[in-house]
Amino acid sequence: MEVISSKFNKSNTTTSTYDHHKRNTRRRNIFLAITLILLGVIILLIILYFTVFKPKHPVTTINSIDLEDLQVSFDLPRLRLNLNLTLIVNLSIKNPNKASFIYGNDSTSLLYYRNDVVGQGILPGGKISSGETKVLDTKLVVLADRLIANSNVYTDVVSGMLPLTTYTKISGKVSILNSFKHHLVSYSWCDIVIDVMNQRVSNSGCRYKTKF
Repeated sequence: MEVISSKFNKSNTTTSTYDHHKRNTRRRNIFLAITLILLGVIILLIILYFTVFKPKHPVTTINSIDLEDLQVSFDLPRLRLNLNLTLIVNLSIKNPNKASFIYGNDSTSLLYYRNDVVGQGILPGGKISSGETKVLDTKLVVLADRLIANSNVYTDVVSGMLPLTTYTKISGKVSILNSFKHHLVSYSWCDIVIDVMNQRVSNSGCRYKTKF
């Protein structure tokens, strides 16, 4: 009787050990499977990030620069030039990213005369959806006191051709997969010449630059 009981206990111990080993093997296989799946997802996200979701800079295009207002007069008793000038810059911003591009109020538009800032405009913040192209108008108003402070303006106005440069900066960010945020900036400069006699923009040429 004792021999039979001993054999039975031994058999139970062997079965218990086998079941325990089987459970450990199953857990290990499940853990390995989950690890491989997670690694696969991470690798897939990395591939998508550097291909489909790779951040791209916004594409800014200056469509036109129009003269909205120009008033020129000479105050002979005071030997002073009075000049009021307003430009309308029409520009397009294309967002080539797979996420929305949000640009803030730090975006700006300026007007230069011979390297001096003589005017400014307002570019309110906004949002451009994925693949969308947004068209904006910004009004540049000359700050007359700054302009006439440069003595060269008298010669240019008398000659009938006033050279100016418009500067536009679009600053914003995109959020890739709701996790990775990238700051993107697009710059544009346009050299123009104002035909004072005919009151029109007679010539223009633009340059573009981007920065991550």
